[in-house]
Amino acid sequence: MCPLSPRMLPPVFRPVPLLLLLVALAPMQCGNKSQDPSLQREDTPGDALYTLAQDFRAKGNDAAYRDTLRYLVKQYPSSRRALAAKSELESDAAVEAGN
Repeated sequence: MCPLSPRMLPPVFRPVPLLLLLVALAPMQCGNKSQDPSLQREDTPGDALYTLAQDFRAKGNDAAYRDTLRYLVKQYPSSRRALAAKSELESDAAVEAGN
């Protein structure tokens, strides 16, 4: 009989070999974060906030649009959308100052 036979293990440990096999065969999903934004599969919080701000603007809710952009810039300054949000806020402020 094989020394690693499941019959020789106490009942509590019998599923362990199966679990180890499943873990070994599972695809690795972490640690493969690409720095190229075009290769990202999911939205970041900054992306989601920027999209939300654009939706507010399209619906005519300018206050929510500006508040959302400010929140994005404050909470996610390193987001790829933070620079665009900041420039939109600055251009909106310049337009308002000109009126």
